[in-house]
Amino acid sequence: MVKLLPQMPPLSSSPLSSRLSFSLKPLLFFSQSSIAPRKFPIPRQFISEKPRTFSPLVSVQSSATDNGSRSIGAGGGGGRSGALSPSPVSEEFQRIDVNPPKGTRDFPPEEMRLRNWLFNHFREVSRLFGFEEVDYPVLESEALFIRKAGEEIRDQLYCFEDRGNRRVALRPELTPSLARLVIQKGKSLSLPLRWFAVGQCWRYERMTRGRRREHYQWNMDILGVPEVTAEAELLSSIVAFFKRIGITKSDVGFKVSSRKVLQEVLRCYSVPENLFGKVCVIIDKIEKIPIDEIKRDLKATGLSTEAIEELLRVLSIKSLTELEEILGGGGEAIADLKQLFSLAEKFGCSEWLQFDASVVRGLAYYTGIVFEGFDREGKLRAICGGGRYDRLLSTFGGDDVPACGFGFGDAVIVELLKEKGLLPELSLEVNNIVCALDHDLQGVAATVATKLREKGQSVDLVLESKPLKWVFKRAARTNAQRLILVGNTEWQNGMVGVKILSSGEQYEIKLDELE
Repeated sequence: MVKLLPQMPPLSSSPLSSRLSFSLKPLLFFSQSSIAPRKFPIPRQFISEKPRTFSPLVSVQSSATDNGSRSIGAGGGGGRSGALSPSPVSEEFQRIDVNPPKGTRDFPPEEMRLRNWLFNHFREVSRLFGFEEVDYPVLESEALFIRKAGEEIRDQLYCFEDRGNRRVALRPELTPSLARLVIQKGKSLSLPLRWFAVGQCWRYERMTRGRRREHYQWNMDILGVPEVTAEAELLSSIVAFFKRIGITKSDVGFKVSSRKVLQEVLRCYSVPENLFGKVCVIIDKIEKIPIDEIKRDLKATGLSTEAIEELLRVLSIKSLTELEEILGGGGEAIADLKQLFSLAEKFGCSEWLQFDASVVRGLAYYTGIVFEGFDREGKLRAICGGGRYDRLLSTFGGDDVPACGFGFGDAVIVELLKEKGLLPELSLEVNNIVCALDHDLQGVAATVATKLREKGQSVDLVLESKPLKWVFKRAARTNAQRLILVGNTEWQNGMVGVKILSSGEQYEIKLDELE
């Protein structure tokens, strides 16, 4: 594919003008897609025919896992914890796999622009709702994420023993780290807290559309507010985010329920409280595995056949009125849900919400209202999810604080934007491209670039001696607004040449007057 640059008006007669006039002749240049990538062959004598062998500097135990990857635990023998041993020196080179590890991603410039665009919306919505940003280590103590048996997350941890013999894990979610920090700060914190984070999380799980082994997650959490107003505020913030990026109530919705619904059903059948978490983990799989497997797993926890059938009947209810007829109107579950839907009307987001008793969320720490964002066409997994977790802090030895929050991953929402044709076109843009017309003026061009940058202007400084034809192509690729040329004759008078690339206007101006 070729593009033709338009012919521009001639410049005034000067050495700089003549060079620019030459550059304004119609230019043919190729689009990026039409240029074959340059290949740099590796000399054969540098490619090893046999895999390299290493002499281990520490004692290593490894066990094969999925796809031939290995989980490594190293026993430390003194020295600094986590210090890296130098790589063994090899006289041979071997070709490496240039793809990122399975389930992970590179972010070249075009992908990074999209990521920054998305994260900026996360941060701006959080700011509008009065939240403060926090972050935590990507590497945490493994014990932080091992709460109750049966949670999928236990089997999805990237975990190992470090060289100080400590069990650590890459964080699979952000909420436990939040709880740890709140306990650490203790009485120095003033409630309520309104915190948000955008952090990378890791889970070794089966990959599907919108599900990877690493992803970034936007969390918003409110601590210190026991009323359902906190959940309503969080749901309103997600709706505000959707509206900002062009997603409507006809595209997505929220399924809302309460863990207390299950508690009331199980209480009717005298099911012990200690089985509640296990039952919730099983119920969370109700749309992922056959119903017979659900029944079998519930039976294994000790539930009677009658209790299982009643529980599944209640979970199939999609109407709050129908639920009230079964459970009665005096329970906390019904009261909380009624208040939430009433508040949603005041926040202007009630049409985004629908009651669905089957929503319980898979993490054991939820205690009350729970919700999931979903696409109405049913093509994608949950977009986001959250709820109330009033008793999480006590599981880590702290004093319980009423709390609720949500997690919103970056992968599914990008898939939804693709599906709806709403992905923004984000190209590189700079304010200026600065070029010296003679090699001995490179230093002057650097001065021009520096002065513009100090005024907040972005500058693409041409660092080599290049023909004007190349410079114009570069300006087109970077979507530069202005081309600033430093020529010998002009600079002797303290002037530089300026060309407005959108209009073709061109003039000379003193450097001090250049804005």
